[in-house]
Amino acid sequence: MLKVENLHVYYGGIHALKGIDISVEKGEIVTIIGANGAGKSTLLNTISGLVRSREGRIIFKGSLLRPVPHHIVMKGICQVPEGRLVFANLTVKDNLLLGAYLRKDKNIKKDLEKVYELFPRLAERQKQLAGTLSGGEQQMLAMGRGLMSNPELMLLDEPSLGLAPILVDTIFTVIQDIKKIGKTILLVEQNAYKALSTADRAYVLEQGKIVKAGKAADLIKDPTIQESYLGQKAEAGDRKSEVGF
Repeated sequence: MLKVENLHVYYGGIHALKGIDISVEKGEIVTIIGANGAGKSTLLNTISGLVRSREGRIIFKGSLLRPVPHHIVMKGICQVPEGRLVFANLTVKDNLLLGAYLRKDKNIKKDLEKVYELFPRLAERQKQLAGTLSGGEQQMLAMGRGLMSNPELMLLDEPSLGLAPILVDTIFTVIQDIKKIGKTILLVEQNAYKALSTADRAYVLEQGKIVKAGKAADLIKDPTIQESYLGQKAEAGDRKSEVGF
């Protein structure tokens, strides 16, 4: 579904992404893990057209993507940004409807009901201002807003960031539920244990380069990954969610 080839991105003189090659097949959850500053968010922002590459190609369903955000959304890609970025002074329902702004079909009401089924808490709070929601509820709202664009591919940027461990579990359960309704997901996440436990395949990004790739179930057992990202024990990944790891 998605193919990134030899992607190079610069911020002024800083070479942020250095020849990135990744692929995402339809129906997969693929995760990108790595330390802060590795280039994970830059990769998602480049795919969604928010950042321009200097070299390389991004191909979606066999066609070259133009780096224009609204064009990319209309092609079937949405990004749920780090930090949620909900519209605080609008209601939950209005935030969700804004996600469908570019749509011209007649299924918006039906899809809104699907989002409420996936996130019952949003249904309960649909008339509440988004700025009054808890952090976990705002993350649900950001994900629901993304779904309202009716994407084929969702780019999720740090969905567990800043959430309490119990809410991290909820968010990753929802990510699996989104896959079950037919969406493909490219996930950037610092909680490596949760990401690898949820994904089908994974890439490890270090200093702008892919240094490892493979099945997530294999990488979670890799001694180097365990030492660098999971700690001495795999379950340490859960505790590290509290410090943004």
